[in-house]
Amino acid sequence: MQKRITNMAERQTRLDRIKAIIHTQEISNQEELAQALAKEGYRQTQSVLSRDLKLLKVVKGMTNSGKPIYMLPENPYYRRVKEHRKTVNLLQDNLISIRFTGSLAVLKCRPGYASALASDIDAAGLDEIIGTIAGDDTIFLALEEGTDRTVTESRLKTITHRLN
Repeated sequence: MQKRITNMAERQTRLDRIKAIIHTQEISNQEELAQALAKEGYRQTQSVLSRDLKLLKVVKGMTNSGKPIYMLPENPYYRRVKEHRKTVNLLQDNLISIRFTGSLAVLKCRPGYASALASDIDAAGLDEIIGTIAGDDTIFLALEEGTDRTVTESRLKTITHRLN
């Protein structure tokens, strides 16, 4: 029984260090977090680190410059990230189809979602998309001449399925 208590104490100490690192550094992924922990003498597997992040309810948000970073529930932007994730899930669940004709792409979605999805597409800054026009359930995309439709469709699906 003593070993279990020691392991629980060690785990709590590691969790406290993870919180401190996330509060004081811009950590973007598990590899960066593992490196920061290793500098402090902590070495653990990716699966343990993943469980620790889940236990701490860590989410991935963005800095003002657009860099992805880990956030803890105490972070004032944490709630926004959680709400945005719900919106992203709604968007990916509400995109119905993508079709191409000439240098246009037409995206069909459920009523009321076109504007939000078009905004995400614009924010992604894809070079092949010149502009977007959104209605209630339809988005028109103006594409650069010679755009590879397969690549564009893949990138559009990535935007609507992001959960980083």
